[in-house]
Amino acid sequence: MTRPMPFKTPALTILGSGTCVPSLQRSACSALIQINDSGLLFDLGPGTMRRLLEADTSIFDIRFLFISHFHPDHTGELVPFLFSSKYPAANRRLKPLAIVAAKGFSDFFNGLKQVYGEWIDLAPEVLSVMELDNTGPDMRRFDDFVLKSIPVKHRKESLAFRVESSDGISIVYSGDTDYSENLVRLSAGTDLLICESALPDHLKVEGHLTPSLAGKIATEAGVKKLVLTHFYPECDTADIEAQCRRTYAGPLILARDLMSISLA
Repeated sequence: MTRPMPFKTPALTILGSGTCVPSLQRSACSALIQINDSGLLFDLGPGTMRRLLEADTSIFDIRFLFISHFHPDHTGELVPFLFSSKYPAANRRLKPLAIVAAKGFSDFFNGLKQVYGEWIDLAPEVLSVMELDNTGPDMRRFDDFVLKSIPVKHRKESLAFRVESSDGISIVYSGDTDYSENLVRLSAGTDLLICESALPDHLKVEGHLTPSLAGKIATEAGVKKLVLTHFYPECDTADIEAQCRRTYAGPLILARDLMSISLA
Protein backbone atom coordinates (compact mmCIF):
# COMPACT_ATOMS: atom_id res chain seq x y z
CA MET A 1 0.00 0.00 0.00
CA THR A 2 1.28 3.48 -0.86
CA ARG A 3 1.00 6.00 1.92
CA PRO A 4 -1.61 8.63 0.90
CA MET A 5 0.23 11.84 1.86
CA PRO A 6 -0.11 14.72 1.45
CA PHE A 7 -3.90 15.17 1.49
CA LYS A 8 -5.92 18.33 1.11
CA THR A 9 -9.08 16.56 2.22
CA PRO A 10 -8.74 14.37 5.34
CA ALA A 11 -8.11 10.68 4.81
CA LEU A 12 -9.23 8.17 7.44
CA THR A 13 -7.84 4.73 8.25
CA ILE A 14 -9.19 2.51 11.02
CA LEU A 15 -6.12 1.09 12.74
CA GLY A 16 -7.91 -0.81 15.49
CA SER A 17 -11.58 -1.76 15.69
CA GLY A 18 -11.37 -3.90 18.81
CA THR A 19 -11.03 -3.67 22.57
CA CYS A 20 -8.89 -4.96 25.43
CA VAL A 21 -9.66 -8.55 24.36
CA PRO A 22 -6.71 -10.04 22.41
CA SER A 23 -7.63 -10.72 18.79
CA LEU A 24 -5.80 -11.55 15.60
CA GLN A 25 -8.41 -9.64 13.61
CA ARG A 26 -8.96 -6.53 15.74
CA SER A 27 -6.36 -4.40 17.46
CA ALA A 28 -7.43 -2.10 20.28
CA CYS A 29 -9.31 1.01 19.24
CA SER A 30 -7.32 3.52 17.17
CA ALA A 31 -7.93 5.74 14.15
CA LEU A 32 -5.63 7.69 11.84
CA ILE A 33 -6.66 10.92 10.13
CA GLN A 34 -4.26 12.48 7.64
CA ILE A 35 -4.55 16.16 6.74
CA ASN A 36 -1.87 17.59 4.45
CA ASP A 37 1.41 16.41 5.99
CA SER A 38 0.01 15.97 9.51
CA GLY A 39 -0.89 12.58 10.93
CA LEU A 40 -3.55 12.72 13.65
CA LEU A 41 -3.69 9.57 15.78
CA PHE A 42 -6.72 8.96 17.99
CA ASP A 43 -5.92 6.55 20.83
CA LEU A 44 -3.17 3.93 20.70
CA GLY A 45 -3.95 0.68 22.42
CA PRO A 46 -1.96 -2.53 21.90
CA GLY A 47 -1.24 -3.23 18.25
CA THR A 48 -1.41 0.36 17.02
CA MET A 49 2.21 0.72 15.90
CA ARG A 50 2.07 -2.51 13.92
CA ARG A 51 -1.13 -1.32 12.23
CA LEU A 52 0.56 2.00 11.40
CA LEU A 53 3.32 0.10 9.60
CA GLU A 54 0.73 -2.01 7.78
CA ALA A 55 -0.89 1.27 6.68
CA ASP A 56 2.54 2.35 5.37
CA THR A 57 2.75 5.11 7.97
CA SER A 58 5.71 5.83 10.23
CA ILE A 59 5.41 6.87 13.86
CA PHE A 60 7.35 9.96 12.73
CA ASP A 61 4.43 10.93 10.47
CA ILE A 62 2.26 11.40 13.57
CA ARG A 63 2.15 15.05 14.62
CA PHE A 64 -0.80 14.91 17.01
CA LEU A 65 -1.85 12.18 19.42
CA PHE A 66 -5.36 12.53 20.85
CA ILE A 67 -6.18 10.42 23.89
CA SER A 68 -9.87 9.97 24.65
CA HIS A 69 -9.27 8.55 28.15
CA PHE A 70 -6.63 6.67 30.11
CA HIS A 71 -7.75 3.04 29.98
CA PRO A 72 -4.97 0.67 28.82
CA ASP A 73 -6.77 -0.38 25.64
CA HIS A 74 -6.57 3.28 24.56
CA THR A 75 -3.15 4.21 25.93
CA GLY A 76 -1.26 0.89 26.10
CA GLU A 77 1.25 1.77 23.39
CA LEU A 78 1.98 5.31 24.57
CA VAL A 79 5.17 4.20 26.33
CA PRO A 80 6.45 2.08 23.40
CA PHE A 81 5.50 4.88 20.96
CA LEU A 82 7.57 7.46 22.83
CA PHE A 83 10.44 5.02 23.44
CA SER A 84 10.52 4.21 19.72
CA SER A 85 10.60 7.93 18.91
CA LYS A 86 14.07 8.08 20.48
CA TYR A 87 15.57 5.31 18.34
CA PRO A 88 17.51 4.89 16.11
CA ALA A 89 19.68 7.97 16.49
CA ALA A 90 19.70 8.69 12.76
CA ASN A 91 15.93 8.50 12.53
CA ARG A 92 14.74 9.75 15.89
CA ARG A 93 11.85 12.17 15.99
CA LEU A 94 12.62 15.64 14.70
CA LYS A 95 9.11 16.87 13.91
CA PRO A 96 7.17 18.02 16.98
CA LEU A 97 4.59 15.73 18.55
CA ALA A 98 1.68 17.11 20.58
CA ILE A 99 -0.26 14.87 22.98
CA VAL A 100 -3.77 16.21 23.46
CA ALA A 101 -5.99 14.91 26.26
CA ALA A 102 -8.22 16.06 29.10
CA LYS A 103 -7.08 17.75 32.28
CA GLY A 104 -5.38 15.16 34.43
CA PHE A 105 -3.21 13.79 31.64
CA SER A 106 -0.09 15.53 32.94
CA ASP A 107 -0.44 13.67 36.24
CA PHE A 108 -1.00 10.39 34.36
CA PHE A 109 2.05 11.05 32.17
CA ASN A 110 4.23 12.06 35.10
CA GLY A 111 3.37 8.73 36.71
CA LEU A 112 4.62 6.93 33.62
CA LYS A 113 7.81 8.97 33.66
CA GLN A 114 8.43 7.99 37.27
CA VAL A 115 8.51 4.39 36.05
CA TYR A 116 10.26 4.77 32.69
CA GLY A 117 12.26 7.97 33.19
CA GLU A 118 14.46 9.09 30.30
CA TRP A 119 13.25 6.21 28.12
CA ILE A 120 10.10 8.21 27.31
CA ASP A 121 11.32 11.71 28.12
CA LEU A 122 11.58 13.54 24.79
CA ALA A 123 13.03 17.02 24.49
CA PRO A 124 10.51 19.85 25.08
CA GLU A 125 11.03 21.20 21.56
CA VAL A 126 9.88 17.81 20.28
CA LEU A 127 7.14 16.77 22.72
CA SER A 128 4.38 18.97 24.11
CA VAL A 129 1.30 18.18 26.17
CA MET A 130 -2.00 20.03 25.78
CA GLU A 131 -4.76 19.52 28.33
CA LEU A 132 -8.36 20.25 27.32
CA ASP A 133 -11.32 21.19 29.48
CA ASN A 134 -13.09 18.12 30.84
CA THR A 135 -16.06 20.08 32.23
CA GLY A 136 -17.42 21.57 29.01
CA PRO A 137 -16.72 22.27 25.33
CA ASP A 138 -13.23 23.28 24.23
CA MET A 139 -11.86 24.49 20.89
CA ARG A 140 -8.29 24.85 19.60
CA ARG A 141 -7.06 26.06 16.20
CA PHE A 142 -4.10 24.51 14.41
CA ASP A 143 -2.56 25.20 11.01
CA ASP A 144 -4.55 22.59 9.09
CA PHE A 145 -7.63 22.01 11.22
CA VAL A 146 -9.85 23.12 14.07
CA LEU A 147 -10.25 20.78 17.04
CA LYS A 148 -13.39 20.73 19.17
CA SER A 149 -13.84 18.50 22.20
CA ILE A 150 -16.50 17.78 24.79
CA PRO A 151 -16.82 15.49 27.83
CA VAL A 152 -18.70 12.20 27.36
CA LYS A 153 -20.01 9.56 29.76
CA HIS A 154 -17.34 7.01 30.52
CA ARG A 155 -14.67 8.34 32.90
CA LYS A 156 -14.07 11.80 34.34
CA GLU A 157 -11.34 12.46 31.74
CA SER A 158 -13.28 11.03 28.78
CA LEU A 159 -13.53 13.30 25.74
CA ALA A 160 -14.97 13.06 22.25
CA PHE A 161 -13.14 14.96 19.51
CA ARG A 162 -14.25 16.76 16.35
CA VAL A 163 -11.75 17.67 13.63
CA GLU A 164 -12.73 20.23 10.99
CA SER A 165 -10.38 20.66 8.05
CA SER A 166 -9.81 23.92 6.22
CA ASP A 167 -11.94 22.69 3.30
CA GLY A 168 -14.94 22.06 5.54
CA ILE A 169 -14.74 18.30 6.13
CA SER A 170 -15.54 17.20 9.69
CA ILE A 171 -14.92 13.94 11.54
CA VAL A 172 -16.00 13.07 15.09
CA TYR A 173 -14.30 10.40 17.20
CA SER A 174 -16.47 9.38 20.14
CA GLY A 175 -13.99 7.55 22.35
CA ASP A 176 -15.72 5.32 24.90
CA THR A 177 -19.06 6.63 26.09
CA ASP A 178 -22.59 5.82 27.12
CA TYR A 179 -25.48 7.68 25.50
CA SER A 180 -24.42 11.33 25.67
CA GLU A 181 -26.27 14.50 24.68
CA ASN A 182 -22.84 16.12 24.53
CA LEU A 183 -21.85 13.70 21.78
CA VAL A 184 -25.04 14.53 19.89
CA ARG A 185 -24.16 18.24 20.05
CA LEU A 186 -20.54 17.71 19.02
CA SER A 187 -21.58 15.46 16.11
CA ALA A 188 -24.25 17.79 14.70
CA GLY A 189 -24.10 17.69 10.90
CA THR A 190 -20.69 16.01 10.82
CA ASP A 191 -19.55 14.26 7.67
CA LEU A 192 -18.49 11.17 9.59
CA LEU A 193 -18.97 9.90 13.13
CA ILE A 194 -16.61 7.17 14.36
CA CYS A 195 -18.67 5.81 17.22
CA GLU A 196 -18.00 3.07 19.74
CA SER A 197 -20.50 0.22 19.74
CA ALA A 198 -18.98 -2.13 22.27
CA LEU A 199 -21.66 -4.78 22.72
CA PRO A 200 -24.94 -5.95 21.16
CA ASP A 201 -28.14 -4.35 22.39
CA HIS A 202 -29.07 -7.19 24.74
CA LEU A 203 -25.66 -7.05 26.49
CA LYS A 204 -25.67 -3.32 27.27
CA VAL A 205 -23.27 -2.27 30.05
CA GLU A 206 -22.86 1.08 31.76
CA GLY A 207 -20.39 3.41 30.11
CA HIS A 208 -20.63 1.92 26.62
CA LEU A 209 -22.92 2.17 23.62
CA THR A 210 -24.76 -0.51 21.70
CA PRO A 211 -25.57 -0.42 17.97
CA SER A 212 -29.06 1.00 18.43
CA LEU A 213 -27.84 3.67 20.86
CA ALA A 214 -25.04 4.66 18.50
CA GLY A 215 -27.63 4.86 15.73
CA LYS A 216 -29.87 7.01 17.92
CA ILE A 217 -27.00 9.47 18.48
CA ALA A 218 -26.23 9.57 14.75
CA THR A 219 -29.86 10.20 13.85
CA GLU A 220 -30.34 12.91 16.45
CA ALA A 221 -27.12 14.60 15.32
CA GLY A 222 -27.93 14.33 11.60
CA VAL A 223 -24.56 12.80 10.73
CA LYS A 224 -23.85 12.07 7.07
CA LYS A 225 -22.06 8.76 7.63
CA LEU A 226 -21.71 6.50 10.69
CA VAL A 227 -18.83 4.13 11.43
CA LEU A 228 -19.32 1.66 14.29
CA THR A 229 -16.16 0.41 16.02
CA HIS A 230 -14.69 -0.81 19.35
CA PHE A 231 -16.31 -4.24 19.02
CA TYR A 232 -16.05 -6.84 21.78
CA PRO A 233 -16.08 -10.48 20.54
CA GLU A 234 -19.80 -10.77 21.32
CA CYS A 235 -20.43 -8.44 18.39
CA ASP A 236 -19.01 -10.98 15.95
CA THR A 237 -21.97 -13.31 16.49
CA ALA A 238 -24.67 -10.62 16.48
CA ASP A 239 -26.32 -8.74 13.63
CA ILE A 240 -24.83 -5.38 14.53
CA GLU A 241 -26.03 -3.71 11.35
CA ALA A 242 -29.65 -4.78 11.89
CA GLN A 243 -29.58 -3.50 15.48
CA CYS A 244 -28.22 -0.13 14.36
CA ARG A 245 -30.87 0.08 11.63
CA ARG A 246 -33.55 0.18 14.32
CA THR A 247 -32.55 3.79 14.95
CA TYR A 248 -30.44 4.93 11.98
CA ALA A 249 -31.19 4.86 8.26
CA GLY A 250 -28.14 6.64 6.82
CA PRO A 251 -24.85 5.34 5.38
CA LEU A 252 -23.38 2.80 7.80
CA ILE A 253 -19.98 1.11 8.00
CA LEU A 254 -18.85 -1.60 10.41
CA ALA A 255 -15.17 -0.96 11.10
CA ARG A 256 -12.39 -3.42 10.33
CA ASP A 257 -8.71 -2.97 10.97
CA LEU A 258 -6.85 -1.18 8.15
CA MET A 259 -10.10 -0.11 6.51
CA SER A 260 -9.79 3.17 4.59
CA ILE A 261 -12.99 5.19 4.59
CA SER A 262 -13.90 7.74 1.95
CA LEU A 263 -15.13 11.14 3.08
CA ALA A 264 -16.51 12.06 -0.32
